[in-house]
Amino acid sequence: MSGGTVSLESIRAASARIDGYVSRTPVMAALPVKVPLGLDVRLTLKLECLQIVGSFKARGASAKLTSLDDAAVRRGLVTASGGNHGLGVAYAGWRVGVPTRVYLPRSTPEAKARQIAGWGAEVVYRGEVWDEANRAALAAAEAEGLTYVHAFADADVISGQGTVGLEMVEDVPDAEVMLVAIGGGGLISGIATAVKALRPEVRIVGVEAVGAPTLHASLAAGELVTLQKIETAAGTLAPRRSAELNFEIIRRLVDAVVLVSDDEMRKAARWLWDEFAIATELSGAATVAALMSGACRPPVGSHALALVCGAGSDGFPRPEAL
Repeated sequence: MSGGTVSLESIRAASARIDGYVSRTPVMAALPVKVPLGLDVRLTLKLECLQIVGSFKARGASAKLTSLDDAAVRRGLVTASGGNHGLGVAYAGWRVGVPTRVYLPRSTPEAKARQIAGWGAEVVYRGEVWDEANRAALAAAEAEGLTYVHAFADADVISGQGTVGLEMVEDVPDAEVMLVAIGGGGLISGIATAVKALRPEVRIVGVEAVGAPTLHASLAAGELVTLQKIETAAGTLAPRRSAELNFEIIRRLVDAVVLVSDDEMRKAARWLWDEFAIATELSGAATVAALMSGACRPPVGSHALALVCGAGSDGFPRPEAL
């Protein structure tokens, strides 16, 4: 885990460093719709699924890359990922032409592994969950002198993810509730830091999978906990343990963490596809699932901004099956 602090200033600095590495992703009103969500709220979607490599992870990886000295970059990069962070780091390595290795748990969808390899990274499978793949990545970094890039417990990575929050505030200034999916907690840590510094009245709601309630359980316990097992198909939302850096930010700045089931995420992913032709993985549909299921109920008439954080096809049937 890297040192350093996460602040509005560090997020703005990251935004300046990654200019040209990533895109400013669009927002869209979730209207008109054939099938209403069943809530009397105005909904806007932040389409980070349209980011380079298909998720916000390109931001954090690029922010980390641009914070390193030349020697650290030349040593090559290594990381562990459930899929999307690996894509972000593979992209960052490709941008500067250095070797990159990504350790994946065996539960990672094959399509993600192919995409990572497509950016020139070496893919290695280790373990059944992210935590086991991460131990292998750390061991490789120590044994071979590679530069390790943590998926979420790194101040530079979190600051890079926080650039999404800057855009959310600027592009939807009247949003009253912002929903963000949680895996390890890097994304919501960065977004909450940016949003609460600029608009402290905004309610930040995190969304986790029922089968991987890492931060939900930690907040309930009042301390960081390690889950005994993971029971969700949403692999990008499924570390068994977060980190103190993320936990402390989330405990201080996030207003609530709610849970959604895999079936609820699949239903939300199908809704996004049927209504707007947005192809998202399960984690990308988690925020919409929280609204559709009633896990999150914003005040009547309020404006909710839901982050669609990752592209993919595991949330709905293949086109030939439609």
